[in-house]
Amino acid sequence: MAGFENGEPMKKLLMVLGMIKFEHTLFALPFALLGAFLAADGFPGWSKLFWIVVVMFAARSAAMAFNRLVDREYDGMNPRTAERHLPRRDVSARFVAAFVVANAILFVAGSWMLNRLAFYLSPVALAIILLYSYTKRFTTLSHVALGLALALAPIGGWIAVQEAFGGTIFYVAAAVLLWVGGFDIIYSCQDYQFDRRAGLYSLPSRIGIRNALLLARCFHVAMVFLLIQAFLEFDLGALSWIGLGIVTISLIYEHSIVKPGDLSRVDAAFFAINGFISVVLFIFVGLDLCL
Repeated sequence: MAGFENGEPMKKLLMVLGMIKFEHTLFALPFALLGAFLAADGFPGWSKLFWIVVVMFAARSAAMAFNRLVDREYDGMNPRTAERHLPRRDVSARFVAAFVVANAILFVAGSWMLNRLAFYLSPVALAIILLYSYTKRFTTLSHVALGLALALAPIGGWIAVQEAFGGTIFYVAAAVLLWVGGFDIIYSCQDYQFDRRAGLYSLPSRIGIRNALLLARCFHVAMVFLLIQAFLEFDLGALSWIGLGIVTISLIYEHSIVKPGDLSRVDAAFFAINGFISVVLFIFVGLDLCL
């Protein structure tokens, strides 16, 4: 591993991007774009879209790298995560910390390019998305904290266009909070035994897998009702409702493939289905607004 530490920064950068699953920015980015389209009541313009994408990639990269950095000792003790790059020392903690700082700076700079309100609020957003990583050490609300971090996406998209808060977008933000909190509960079921041994506060480790999955289901039912309310408030058309129907069916399928006695398909539920949900909702609502 000395070769990585003594040079070849591009290889280390690619390793970090793989470590944070850079491609899974798709979870939050469509909701930021959705907030922008709703704020503009249609297409918000290429300049706004460009800087929203830059800001979202920077925010997500900083948050995920920071999470891997502060959790590296736990990851090394957990059989499911022991082969990640930081526990194996494939890349140094110093390099990952530098990556976090670089993306945090890019996030703030990109926010400045959007407007002053986005810039002024960028440190608050950074604090929320970074400090989430510590919450599982002391509260079962860690899943809600992650939901809050991603719920900033549609609010940020709205502010990027309107340079002001909008009450109705908070229905969408609340839906995102519950959506993310629900699927994070499902994902954390994989670490039920380890979290109990390590004294971490994931919901499955505290209330059991069966109860946790039931709570995740309640989160997602509430998410759908919040989106219905948002669609009514924004007076969206048929395409948006079709998209919401597809999202609802996808959520039902997600819960059907994860059972208390069989967690073998959690990864499929977490990555494939939830990535699909965010993209579908943005495409259908975006097309509805533009057409």
